[in-house]
Amino acid sequence: MSRAAFRERLRQRELLVGTFIKTPGPHTTEIVAGAGFDFAIIDQEHGPFDRTATDLALLAARAGSLPALVRVPSSAHDAILAALDDGATGVLVPHVSCGETARSVAASTRYRGGRRGFSNTVRAGGYGAADIWPHVDASDAAVVALAAVETPDAIERVDAIAATEGLDGLFIGRGDLTVALGAASPDAPAVRAAAERIASAARANGKAVCAHVGGMNADEFCWLRSIGVSVFVLSSDQGLLRQAALRALEAFRAGAAR
Repeated sequence: MSRAAFRERLRQRELLVGTFIKTPGPHTTEIVAGAGFDFAIIDQEHGPFDRTATDLALLAARAGSLPALVRVPSSAHDAILAALDDGATGVLVPHVSCGETARSVAASTRYRGGRRGFSNTVRAGGYGAADIWPHVDASDAAVVALAAVETPDAIERVDAIAATEGLDGLFIGRGDLTVALGAASPDAPAVRAAAERIASAARANGKAVCAHVGGMNADEFCWLRSIGVSVFVLSSDQGLLRQAALRALEAFRAGAAR
């Protein structure tokens, strides 16, 4: 799938499922691509990714025709630029808590009307194969910008965040919200209310709604779909490995006990 096609599917609210990549190196990204996921998110915020490891994961994604975003560690312009130059389909920016930060994020992802530093000699520009203005136009049309809303102060300003031109969607940060609100779990009423507030603001501004899920829970899925979530991040490479390992071990022990 081309980067532009992925952004269009996201903007059209197609049901998309991806996973976080938290293990440096190309192999898990290759596996996720081969399994048929719609996208992956390379996790620099909570995974041990430096730029070299991120570059390899993005190369594996490109080899497998897998759209790959990068969850950058912050909204810093240089972090966003590095991910996009290395060929990321887009970025997921954590802890976007106000309209000003949201506008900065959007500007960092765009050439025209923004402040993305230009280079067409990187992977994103085909190492010089793309001419200047075709590269500018193709990149601006294809790059996805997602903002994570995951703190109480961000909830208070979510309308300004959602209204930001250039943002394609809002990610509901239920884990951080659970901790920040002192809730018992992501299913607690306070967290659900916050998630619904984020989703409502996103829908009102024509933005996609994204959320992380640990596994396939039918009730959780139906609720998230009912509030407008169309982009699901299913667990992570490490989470899926752990789940598969536990199932395999349980099956082996059950068989050995017969």
